[in-house]
Amino acid sequence: MKTLVSNIVISSYCVSVLSASHVTKSLFKLIILVSVFLLSAACSQFPVEEQIAKFQQQASDLSLPEEQWEYREVSELPLSAGDRVRIRVEEGEAFSGVFEVSVDGSLHIPYLDAVKVAGLSVMLAQKELINTLVKQKMYQPGFNGVSINILHWTKIQVFVQGAVFKPGRVLLNDKLAVQKTYQQTQESGDNPVNRYLTAGLKGAGGIRPDSDLTRINIIRQGRRIIVDVSGMFSGFPVKDIPLIEGDRLVIPSVGKIQVELIRPSQITPPGFHIFMSNLSQPVTGNAQAAVSKSSSALPYGTRLLEGAVAANCMGGSWVNSSRKILHSSKNLLTGESQVKVFELDEMLENVTNLEGNPYLMPDDGLACFDSDATNVREVAKFLGDILDPVAIVKLLFFL
Repeated sequence: MKTLVSNIVISSYCVSVLSASHVTKSLFKLIILVSVFLLSAACSQFPVEEQIAKFQQQASDLSLPEEQWEYREVSELPLSAGDRVRIRVEEGEAFSGVFEVSVDGSLHIPYLDAVKVAGLSVMLAQKELINTLVKQKMYQPGFNGVSINILHWTKIQVFVQGAVFKPGRVLLNDKLAVQKTYQQTQESGDNPVNRYLTAGLKGAGGIRPDSDLTRINIIRQGRRIIVDVSGMFSGFPVKDIPLIEGDRLVIPSVGKIQVELIRPSQITPPGFHIFMSNLSQPVTGNAQAAVSKSSSALPYGTRLLEGAVAANCMGGSWVNSSRKILHSSKNLLTGESQVKVFELDEMLENVTNLEGNPYLMPDDGLACFDSDATNVREVAKFLGDILDPVAIVKLLFFL
């Protein structure tokens, strides 16, 4: 851009000097053409793609300022349908009491028109109620004797998509009946710890190890904000944004597995279940196969070697050595199913290798295969059963 300005200045200077010297019209036209050429050359330094990207950047700036999403007080949190509030109106017992925001997003108070409060903070809802009371001539202009206190933040539904284990609609802040009953008897106050961003991520099964934690998108009523929650793993403070009914969370993927994210945290699964099979002979239940419910429930961050131990694929005499284990999983990036067989002896030699000892993920499957010595023993046992004279006589007798 500096080159463009300098070229135009030089050209303008030349025009003024030459005009003062009464140059011919042809020479004057030539200088004008040179100026136009320099202007077009300078503009060509900005490709169309860059101009479009700049426009998109300007459009993205239409998102809400970050400070408007950081509610520092309960009175600043936006209300949703189902939230319960306690209203007190000075010298107005008919308008006072405990009210719940209706499904249409309004407060229905006796003798008053519906007061639309969904999406408003408690403070703005209070002003809206004052305006309604004055508008309907219940009080004189200037009246300010209204108090609204939150009594119960209701459960809300948000939509989560992207790099999480269970994308879809998530129900947050669902409380027990005894908790709701207790809140009806208290004067005011409720801390909606389960209506925040981290609760939404955990409710969707937790983030996958390929998620981009520096660019979590929250979309609310057509507006968007990008939040960085990587501090959940580094120990730095995280801005946990409170959510309201209908919010959308979009978690992008970085396109690769990040090992540092495969551990229990507030936004990852605390544990998960996998499918196990460890049978030398068919049985009717897992209890007979020594595979219990507790052994198939593993903490997040478990690797294949620990899974083999939980499935009783390791240990015992040398006859059980040199066993194999089948690992069935789903590629987190492509969604394709993949199956691989590992030699347990080789796995012990490459414990730290991710290829030879991968991390287990929810709903993976493990199947143990017997060692060569065990297979030979089973073959011999099978042949002995067939060639046993007593067995042959019994077979002929029953035939």
